[in-house]
Formats: sequence, C-alpha cells, structure tokens
Amino acid sequence: EGMRAPPPSLLPLLLATAFLSPSPSIATDKLDQTASIAGNQTLESAGGVFRLGFFVPPGSSDGRAYLGIWYASIPEKTVVWVANRRNPVVRPPGVLTLSSDGRLVILDGRNATVWSSDNAAGSGGVATRATAQLLDNGDLVVSHGGESQSGSTTGRTSVAWESFDYPTDTLLPGMKLGVDGRSGISRNITSWRSAADPSPGAYTFKLVSGGLPEFFLFRGLSKTYASGPWNGAELTGVPNLKSRDFIFTVLSNPDETYYTYYVSDPSVLSRFVLNGTTGQVQRFSWHRGGGGGGGWSGFWHFPLDPCDSYARCGAFGYCDVGQSPLCSCLPGFRPRSPQRWSLGDGSGGCVRTTNLSCGAGDGFWTVSRMKLPEATSATVHAGVTMDQCRKMCLGNCSCRAYAAADVSGGINRGCVIWAVDLIDMRQYPEVVQDVYIRLAQSEVDALTAAG
Repeated sequence: EGMRAPPPSLLPLLLATAFLSPSPSIATDKLDQTASIAGNQTLESAGGVFRLGFFVPPGSSDGRAYLGIWYASIPEKTVVWVANRRNPVVRPPGVLTLSSDGRLVILDGRNATVWSSDNAAGSGGVATRATAQLLDNGDLVVSHGGESQSGSTTGRTSVAWESFDYPTDTLLPGMKLGVDGRSGISRNITSWRSAADPSPGAYTFKLVSGGLPEFFLFRGLSKTYASGPWNGAELTGVPNLKSRDFIFTVLSNPDETYYTYYVSDPSVLSRFVLNGTTGQVQRFSWHRGGGGGGGWSGFWHFPLDPCDSYARCGAFGYCDVGQSPLCSCLPGFRPRSPQRWSLGDGSGGCVRTTNLSCGAGDGFWTVSRMKLPEATSATVHAGVTMDQCRKMCLGNCSCRAYAAADVSGGINRGCVIWAVDLIDMRQYPEVVQDVYIRLAQSEVDALTAAG
C-alpha cells in the first residue's frame, strides 16, 4: 500500500531530529522553540567568531558538562562564558531548549531541569516567536518577538535576556562591568575555582558604588586590589592604561555606572579575564601564528607590583615602588608605629604631627602624583567650584582632603570631599591630579619654608 505518513504527533520530533543530526555544528546562529542542541551540537555566530555548546572542562575527572561560549576560529578552546557554572549536568547528555514561556532551559539525560534563564514572559505567559541568537560579539540574546500576549501583532522584538548581563570570569569588548540601578543587575566577574572547574572561585572583580566610581578585586570578602577612583579621565590607580588599540571608558550617571572597553581593530580577539590561580585581572589578545596556530599574549595584569596591594601603607600612608621602604607618610604625618614601619610593615599607617584646629588655623598641602585615596565613602558634590569645595572642607571638622571630582579635558568639575581616613594611595612618577590634604596651618607653613 506504499509508504504511510508517520503519525502527526511524531512529525515534529522526526523533523527536529533530521534537522539536528547531520553535523555537530548546526548551520545556524539561532535556536527557536522547535529546536534544541544536545551532546556535541553547537550554535555558531554568523561571522564564525563564537560557538555555543556543551563542554567538559579539560582535566575534569567526573565528566560534568557545562553550557558555554568559546571562540570558534582558534584552535585553543577558550571558554568566555558559562551558563550553569553552579549546576553542571551530571547525567548526560545535556540538552538546551527554549521553553514556551521564552526561557533558555538546560535539561539532563533524565529530562530534569538543571538551569534556566530568568526571562519568562510573565507568570504562566507564553512567549510567541521567542528566539535565542549567538552574536559575533559573544552575546547570547533571547528575544520575544512580534506578538503580544493578546495576540495582536506588534512587529517589534524585545530583548528578554542576554548573557552579557551575567558575566562569568571574562569581560569581552562591549560588555559592562558595573551596576544598573534600573534593572537591579550587578555585573561582576568571578574566577573559576580551578582550570578544571568553572564553578565560582575565590576572586571577584566588581564596582563598589558610592562616591567616585572604583573597581575592587576581592578575595572572599577582603579587598586585595583597587583600580583607584575614576576622575572622568582615567582610573587613577592605572594611569598608564591608555593605548591606541584599546579604548576604555567608565560611564556614571544616576541610572547606571560601569566600565567597558573596545578594541579599535574588530578582527583582534581580546578578552579581559579574572585568573583564579594568580588572583589577577589580565588582558589578552590572540595573535595568529603560521599554519592556523597562534596563542594568547598578555598585555597587562593587575595587581602588578607590591604597591598595588590594597591599603598597603595604611591610613595617610602612601606606597612608592621607587623607594625603600615602600611606605611613606603623607606630608604632615608620621608613622603610628615607627618600629613596625622600619621593619617594612606599613599597615598601621600614619598620624598627624600637629592636630587640626578645625577652623581658620587649618590649611591645605597639595599632592599631585598620587593614586586618589579610596573614594567609595567620600562625598561628591557636582557643580561646585574648587574654591567652594575648599570652604566646604574647612567648614566640616571631619574633612581630611578634597579634590576635583572630574578633570576630563583638563577642566575641574565638581568636588569630592573625604571625611574619612585617606587609604590606598601610591605615588607615581607622573602627575595624576591635585589632591588637597588638610593640615594645621603651621605644618603648611613649615612645608612651604622647607621648599
């Protein structure tokens, strides 16, 4: 009687299987609600830059599988993002699907949900024409498209979720590191536990809000390194970060504050990664070798030297790699514990040689080659002149120093006031910015006379 058509219920399944089986790399950068990827199948971005799929970390002994994104065009498998870093697939095969409410879902071999993205169309809602697309910049974007829940066509697609909002240990060009007050999303990078284990490790690099924008490297709960406050022109703890091929900025407004960077040559593969073994943030670029080979070359890393160690010289102390011992006290201050100081332990910091009068008997001494003191607890006043700033500081008995909040374009804008101890300063060979340290006027006079 000839070939009978398969029952209708089986048709989608057969089509999906036929669609998925020919090659490990599906010839597409998109996933819709009728398809899935499993085992060694992958999505590839349109320009062939990135691939999305399941992987088992090299050196992992128990075969735990993770959904990740890695570079498609280089021989060395370099994973830049992991979806389920806390929830590996322990019962293979892992399957990635797009649910009816428009969430990415990872299922294990027993069909149990291992991980899902939190971008449902609303409680019990159905997201029509949802798609997940892997872009050439490495972003995995879930869009809910074209139709509202009432059924009327809007023709607009909206981004419901994207992997760029949930970084792993790597920042790619165009990603943001910081805080979005509107969505409540905080974007940090956290190291892998080890090269064989992408679960969250000991180190996190993140923005700490308040005062001037500043980024801190934490080991557990303790700060190990700080970028220095952003003064509109540079992160004052990394004054030599400028280069022609690498453009970075810090954007700060009432809605959001973040760091981002771009590479001027889009063909250059560049990544900014937090290494859990060394406890450093590192920037790498891929250089292509002959015969399709190549390798990652490091451009810079932080912390770089002993003076990058957070608050190494305590309150009112500063660090200088060109001096021995490394720690010195700011002008008008002396070591709190001269004995420990002479042994190279500057953590106790410095105390004033002459107490403040808290009034007309006080003045200011200018230092200009310093990483700005940590400013997360400082107060920023926009639209204030430096003269008004000076008066505000003198009028507040707790004020220890002031500086311009923004020096971009060589113009002083606004004012930052430290009513806290000055910590995490270091001295550089070049001028960074003027910081006005409050001292008793007699100290200022003595320093001026000493020239």
